[in-house]
Amino acid sequence: MFKKLAIVFVALFGVLLALPTMFPGTSRYLPSWMHPISLGLDLKGGAQLLLEVDTNTMLQEKTAQLYDEVRNAMIDRNKGVIRFSNLTSRDGHVSLVVREDDDLSKAKGRLRSVFGDTVDVSSSGKTLTLSYSDKQKQDMVQDALARSIEIVRRRIDALGTKEPSIQSQGGKYILIQLPGVDNPEHIKELVGQTAKMTFHLVNENVSSAQVESKVAPAGTEFLPYIDSPQNIVPVYSHVEVSGESLKDSQADFDQNNMPVVTTVFDAAGARRFAKLTTEHVGERFAIVLDGKVLSAPTIREPIPGGRGQISGGFTLQGAKDLAVLLRSGALPAPLQVIEERTVGAGLGADTIAQGKIGSLIGLVFVLLFMVMVYRSFGLIADIVLLVNLAMIIGVSALMGATLTLPGIAGIVLTLGMAVDANILPFERIRDEIRSGAMPLRAVDAGFHRSMKTVLDGELTNLICALILFQFGAGPIRGFAVTLSIGVITTLFTCISLSKVLIDWYMGGKNKKIGYVKNK
Repeated sequence: MFKKLAIVFVALFGVLLALPTMFPGTSRYLPSWMHPISLGLDLKGGAQLLLEVDTNTMLQEKTAQLYDEVRNAMIDRNKGVIRFSNLTSRDGHVSLVVREDDDLSKAKGRLRSVFGDTVDVSSSGKTLTLSYSDKQKQDMVQDALARSIEIVRRRIDALGTKEPSIQSQGGKYILIQLPGVDNPEHIKELVGQTAKMTFHLVNENVSSAQVESKVAPAGTEFLPYIDSPQNIVPVYSHVEVSGESLKDSQADFDQNNMPVVTTVFDAAGARRFAKLTTEHVGERFAIVLDGKVLSAPTIREPIPGGRGQISGGFTLQGAKDLAVLLRSGALPAPLQVIEERTVGAGLGADTIAQGKIGSLIGLVFVLLFMVMVYRSFGLIADIVLLVNLAMIIGVSALMGATLTLPGIAGIVLTLGMAVDANILPFERIRDEIRSGAMPLRAVDAGFHRSMKTVLDGELTNLICALILFQFGAGPIRGFAVTLSIGVITTLFTCISLSKVLIDWYMGGKNKKIGYVKNK
């Protein structure tokens, strides 16, 4: 008896989960974790962006890092300096010429010990060429994609956008779906900005003539102001403090009630920032964001504690956006918008209305068919079918799944399979009674002997759904999710719940089963 009550309790709980979706007004009377199912872009309307991770630029930056690491490895005083010349970086390769023949094998060994199998080292005479291995390149691209998705997710979540769908597609693409968003321009600018912030000292020895000629001295770069590109700031190329050391950033107001961005560094960044401001009091330093100068203030006094303030004539929204960018972290590679699509809310509403009408008509016909063919057992099957539908919706909402048109197709397909899963034991019961079995025994035998067939069919569908989810993307995954949930709820309702309800209907007596006619 306890087992039967547990089955009924689970079924009722599944129906309760669907109430916020079926009857939105009930949400206020239920716990916050019981919420309506989220509607996808095709049902609710909104914006869709397809971004491409610029892996070529990322690999160029990695090659520049490799250039510095090779140089440091060759002049490592602890291991001994190896004399070299013509250190260059070009087309994803770093090359150098070892001056002494005797140092050639020593240089190869040192470079291979430093970089391991991540870098391929080849030689031609006294020239050594280094490049990242194919496996390392693939790992870097996959890592950049995963980090980009996480950073984009943090940026969008910080804006308060509800129910975004962010996922990888095709190895180097990111698909973003934003239901309910009708103007994606602001979000497009925010997620597409690399937000790589660095702190540099300003080179005060550069003359105005050098700036006008745009010929920068060695170790110096000419960078424009972000709000006035015609004004150039000569900054030292060396990065004093990196934005990667930022722990937090928030929009705030200064003593003049102007919007600013406050920053907090981690322990290592705080030490470097304190050292910078202590050793260079009276000098200017530039705060650079994606190759453009936000501001270049003069260091008035040492700034210990790792707390700073960025001002630059921001609007309040601009300060908030910059704080979000810095707080979520810099993208490992630039993102390019290659496709943008907006779906009107009216189209989604029409789709929902048509879907409701079509689903309702189909459901009514199925319910009538079951009652006409299987009488009282058909009525029980109808109850089980409705409970199954409610459980699919409720469990999907609980899991945070997003309902799309393909998802609705998955639900419809599941209901069709659920009808089949009910018919199999009913037909088996008919065969048992025709073979001379009593109704109670026929019911037990019918469910027992049809269970293997039902399980085989449903597990096959579950395997297909899992494969679709693993290798599919976007709408295909939505279909796979609802199909997977539907398979599990169908097995529960059509095997366990249906048997419990029929046992209660029979009441332990050999009642006549209406749809069975003895020969």
